[in-house]
Amino acid sequence: MSEQHHVGLDVSVKETAICIVDPHGKVVHRATVESHPEVIGRHLIDLGHSYARVGLEAGPLSPWLYAGLVEAGLPAICVETRHMHAALSARINKTDRNDAMGIAQMMRVGLFKPVHVKTPASQQRRLLLTSRKLLQRKAYDIESDLRGQLRNFGLKVGVVGAAGFEQRVRDLVLDLPFVAAVVLPLLEARSALRTQLAKLHKMLLDQVRTDPVCRRLMTAPGVGPVVALTYRTCVDNPARFGRSQCVGAHYGLTPRLYQSGETMRVDRVSKCGDTMMRAALYEAALVLLTGPRVRWSPLKVWGLAVAKRRGMQKALVAVARKLAIVLHRMWRDEKDFRWSAEAAMAA
Repeated sequence: MSEQHHVGLDVSVKETAICIVDPHGKVVHRATVESHPEVIGRHLIDLGHSYARVGLEAGPLSPWLYAGLVEAGLPAICVETRHMHAALSARINKTDRNDAMGIAQMMRVGLFKPVHVKTPASQQRRLLLTSRKLLQRKAYDIESDLRGQLRNFGLKVGVVGAAGFEQRVRDLVLDLPFVAAVVLPLLEARSALRTQLAKLHKMLLDQVRTDPVCRRLMTAPGVGPVVALTYRTCVDNPARFGRSQCVGAHYGLTPRLYQSGETMRVDRVSKCGDTMMRAALYEAALVLLTGPRVRWSPLKVWGLAVAKRRGMQKALVAVARKLAIVLHRMWRDEKDFRWSAEAAMAA
C-alpha cells in the first residue's frame, strides 16, 4: 500500500503555492499553479501520490476551491484562520512557499481545527443578506451626512421618517440655490439606493416565507425575518454542533478565560466567529427585552432578572447567547418556541 502524503496549499488570488510532504515530514514536491480548483486537482492527481489530507486556509476563495477539490476526489480540509496564524507565526521568513510547507506539516501532525464550509445555498443566502446590508448602510450614510452638512447653514432636518426625508430636505434648501445644487444629486443617489434596497428586502421576505426552518425560528420572541435568515445562513447545518450550548461560544458570546498559575481572569466576551450572526442575535435580544409588544416568556423573565442584577448590557449578551441555544434546539427538535414553563415541562 502506498504511503499517505499530506498537501499544503497557500492560496492567493492569482496563484497557489503547493507543498507535499511524506509521512516522515520530508518535502517531496513543490509547485506554484493557477488558483483554480481544476488546475490544482489535476496537478495533484497527475503526480500519482496517495493523499491523506489536503489543507488550505479559510478565505474568500476557499469555498470554491474546497468544493472543486472534494468533487475531484481529494480529501480537502479548510483550516481555521486563527489556528493557522498561530502555527505559522513562529517562522522567521514568511513566504508563500514556507506557508505551504507549514500547512502541509500541520496536516501531517494533525495540528489544525477544521472549518465548516458553507453549502452553495447558504452562500447565496449570505450574498443576499450582505448585499441588503450594504445598501442599507450606504443609504444611512447619505442621510447622516446630509443632516450634518445642512446644520452648517442652520437647516435642521429634525425627526422625520425615511419616507418623508427627501421632501423635508428639499423644502429646507428651497431658498439656497447653491446648496440645493449640491444636495439634490445626493437625494437622487439615496432614492436609487432605497429603491434597490426595497427589491432585496422583498427577495429576503419571499425566501423566508417559503423556508420552513425560518418560519419555525420566527416563532421565538425577538426573531424576525432578517434574524431568522441570518441564523439559518450562518449555522447552515445544525448537526455540526454536538451540543446546543456550543453555539453561543462558537459565535463569540461567551467570556474569555485566562488562567496561568494562581492567576485566573474572566474577560469580556470573545467576539469570535461570524460578526453578522452575533449582531443579529444581539438585536433580537434587544427587541426581546425592550420591545413593548413582545409577549412575556420565561426567557424574557430570566433576561430582565439578569438586567436587574448585572445591568442591561450584560443581560443583552446573556439573552443573545441563550437565544442562540434555544434556536438551535428548536431547529434540531423541529419544534416551535414554548411560551410557557408548563409547555416546556410537558414536552
